[in-house]
Amino acid sequence: MKVSSHEVNVRQEEKAVLVSLVLKSDRLTEAMIQYSLEELVRLAETAGVEVLDTMVQAKDAADSRWLIGKGKVEELKLLLDGHGANVAIFNQELSGAQVRNLEQALDVKIIDRTQLILDIFAQRSKTREGILQVELAQLSYLLPRLSGQGKNLSRLGGGIGTRGPGETKLETDRRHIRNRISELRSQLQEVVRHRSLHRERRKKTGVYQVALAGYTNAGKSTLLNRLTEADVYAENQLFATLDPTSRSLQLPNGQEIVLTDTVGFIQHLPHDLVAAFRATLEEVNEADLILHVVDSSSEMREEQMRVVHEVLQELGAQGKEMLTVFNKIDLLPRNQVEWLTAEGDLLRISALNEADLNQLKLAIQNQLMGDVHRFVLPADRGDAIALLYRVGEVLEQEAEEDGRLQFRVHVKRNEYEKHAYKLAPFITESSRDSRPEAEPGRGE
Repeated sequence: MKVSSHEVNVRQEEKAVLVSLVLKSDRLTEAMIQYSLEELVRLAETAGVEVLDTMVQAKDAADSRWLIGKGKVEELKLLLDGHGANVAIFNQELSGAQVRNLEQALDVKIIDRTQLILDIFAQRSKTREGILQVELAQLSYLLPRLSGQGKNLSRLGGGIGTRGPGETKLETDRRHIRNRISELRSQLQEVVRHRSLHRERRKKTGVYQVALAGYTNAGKSTLLNRLTEADVYAENQLFATLDPTSRSLQLPNGQEIVLTDTVGFIQHLPHDLVAAFRATLEEVNEADLILHVVDSSSEMREEQMRVVHEVLQELGAQGKEMLTVFNKIDLLPRNQVEWLTAEGDLLRISALNEADLNQLKLAIQNQLMGDVHRFVLPADRGDAIALLYRVGEVLEQEAEEDGRLQFRVHVKRNEYEKHAYKLAPFITESSRDSRPEAEPGRGE
């Protein structure tokens, strides 16, 4: 993407002090507080802001006027002036009144965590759908805060918090914004309709849908690239890719499935953003299997996993079949790999290791294909025999002495569920597939 010299100069000029409020009632550990602040630093740097300093205050309750205490506001003013900073970024969401009060007290641009994340999405969205979704989220965030956006909107130079529709905020009013929100929702409804049609076509053809979900920077895009030879942008940064990408993946048994990469999650993911991206995130909800990709090298992996489960629950996908994939084990000492634990099925892999990728493909196949059933059918039941080949992979076929035929079939779950009642009279045995799995490999 071509960036104008003006925008480059704007980004170079933005210098910030980051502020985080810690409520004592939350009982956060020092590690969690530090991680949250480090994540805010990475978000600010991703948005193109130079971080000069940080400030943390622990309080029993948030101040209704400034979020932080009055004394801390005065301390923050000295810190901003001393560093020559022109932006204060808060780790919590601010009300319109708090923004107005902080602007008057500090005389700098005030940005909260939600606005910062929305700004990053505005930078990164490339497709028409993504741009529409980000604009809807930004306007939904802006509407109730118009009264608190005085100096913040009139400051010259643009930068964080003013990208996308922010550039015309001064010329808009509530009625105009409400009309635009209605228009965007209407356009996104059309996106939902198209996605629903595509999903229905996939269901009719029996194509499995597998979704990659996980915390931002867990390695989902790298995994998609390695498994499907896709050309998705993948970098060691937050929200490297936003627009969902679907690619065909061939499993070891030759079956084709659709693998979809989705936007990464993050703690305190703005509600307006989740609502705006619901059409995209519903790809997770409609998937036959969710691959929950976890950055095993992160010291906060358990917290990140909790955040992902919370977002999935908000989307209504919590009960979906899931395979937890601990990625980046090549960045861990070997004696720490076995410590990785999670509920349900899990794998420990490196997306850079070919043996691990083969193991993952086999695990996906086993999860989707379901159980192994043994059937005995009369030789003259050609209709039922043909149905066996439709609902799964026939592993063995033998003729018995009485002329009947015995089949061992690894069934496709969604296909078998449709026709199980027709085959039930012929089933003699069921078991999980017990084909050996490869040993976890190490990164190359």
